[in-house]
Amino acid sequence: MKRSILTALLAGFASLAVNAGEYNISVDRVQIDTGDFVKEGIGYNGASPGPILRFREGEEVTINVTNNLDEMTSIHWHGLILPFEQDGVPGISFPGIRPGETFTYQFPIVQAGTYWFHSHSGFQEPNGAYGAIVIEPEGREPFRYDREYVVQLTDKHPHSGDRIMRNLKTSADYYNRQQQTVGDFFSESARNGFVATLRDRMMWGEMRMMKADIEDVQGFTGLINGKGPEQNWTGLFEPGERIRLRFINSSAMTYFDIRIPGLTMTVVQADGNNVQPVNVDEFRLGVAETYDVIVHIRDEEAYTIFAESMGRSGFARGTLAPKEGMTADVPELREPPLLTMADMAGHMDHGDMNDDDMAGMDHGGAAMGSGMDHSAMGHGNMDQGSGSSLPQDPFYAQGSGLTPVASNGGRFLSYADLRAQNPLYEYREPTREIELRLTGNMERYEWSINGIKYEDADPIVLQYGERVRFKFVNETMMTHPMHLHGMWSILDVGEGKWNPLKHVISVAPATTVYMETEVDAPGEWAFHCHLSYHAAAGMFRKIVVEGGPDDQVDVSAVAREGGDA
Repeated sequence: MKRSILTALLAGFASLAVNAGEYNISVDRVQIDTGDFVKEGIGYNGASPGPILRFREGEEVTINVTNNLDEMTSIHWHGLILPFEQDGVPGISFPGIRPGETFTYQFPIVQAGTYWFHSHSGFQEPNGAYGAIVIEPEGREPFRYDREYVVQLTDKHPHSGDRIMRNLKTSADYYNRQQQTVGDFFSESARNGFVATLRDRMMWGEMRMMKADIEDVQGFTGLINGKGPEQNWTGLFEPGERIRLRFINSSAMTYFDIRIPGLTMTVVQADGNNVQPVNVDEFRLGVAETYDVIVHIRDEEAYTIFAESMGRSGFARGTLAPKEGMTADVPELREPPLLTMADMAGHMDHGDMNDDDMAGMDHGGAAMGSGMDHSAMGHGNMDQGSGSSLPQDPFYAQGSGLTPVASNGGRFLSYADLRAQNPLYEYREPTREIELRLTGNMERYEWSINGIKYEDADPIVLQYGERVRFKFVNETMMTHPMHLHGMWSILDVGEGKWNPLKHVISVAPATTVYMETEVDAPGEWAFHCHLSYHAAAGMFRKIVVEGGPDDQVDVSAVAREGGDA
């Protein structure tokens, strides 16, 4: 069995590779069959998802990308450290790839781990233009496994990305299938009293949002490696094996809570970087994040990989089995969570609100930049003090139905559990801090940073050799996966040099999270929320890194001048 699987993998890899280190990729119109619906989309080498690109740390790769579309395209190598001209972001890294043309990417592989690639043009990525990257390390892994599988998730919607964006701009709750009804009002009144329930509804109405504003786009089919729940992607194993599962969330908008009932998962990598192993029963995979886990299966039973959306509106499902055709029970979706005022007020005592806090709230739907549209908290009250920058729970404020809890009371992975296996950087104090307020107006479906949309914003200018501390202050009701291109994001969990390296940092509603960056990559880079429709609506910035390894930069002078976003 092992030999046949390996043979198939090598055959597929051989069809992709031309010479050692050289690969050909075509960008094509494809048909995507989810088991629920069939739609036209965009894929690579005639399929969506595209091929698994397998590199080795230390090699130099050449990738020839041929655009068979009638529109511009691009490929961004998500999480890879490379020269900025090879990063694949039209308008920042390069102009893009014209119809009928071939663009050749060339860059060294300077890392190992699990990553992915996708289009950075329009809504081609949610329309199917994505694939996986697996990079083998030069040395030995610090953990053992017998076989591996990529488990690439996405949220496939019957509507095209352009149509979804138009509908969201027309009505921000167009795809919200979990809106509360009059019946919900009377049920809540019976529990909490009519006056309290009415007051609660009025407060939500003044903030121009609903308790069910957790997922922007529902009505999707969850896919694992391109297969819907009924199509049931299956990975085979032999009893006694340790299986490495490389989870990648390539969704446009959906966070997945992942569990394999009956199995404990050992998390060994986060965003391609080795972490000190953590045993968990469930973990949340943010949009664009990757986690590698190892499961040890001793028997001949089948096990369900169950990836449930954060808002409980849908799921992806696959199977691990010793034989083809075997299945296991598929769990029922859990009850949809609802936002509470605790989510919107962070850890602040409402009784401590002052006039400035109240003035920050936008009760009348004012234009962006004039105040906080969706929350009732002051910035300072959202900091968690010294040490770790994370709130008590790394995803949501306590006291709500949104706090992640593993099924059957098991252990749910948190960011605070992550520790670097081998720190890449020596720990040092940051040269300066840049505050990035994550802002938005759900009613207008406008998203921004510091109240300014991308097209109206100046670039964030950094100096080569700095260590910059970014302070994310989420003033919205949505979780935002923030992605910095070209440089590592060092998530502050209060562990100094052992803080984990990531390429995506999830920032939950009404929380403040810190990350630091060693500014070691000259050029121009993208920095954005990885929710496709949030980035398109304006939650995006250009980063300009001035100088380089040959320049002498007075970073202390830069620190004295401060930084603007």
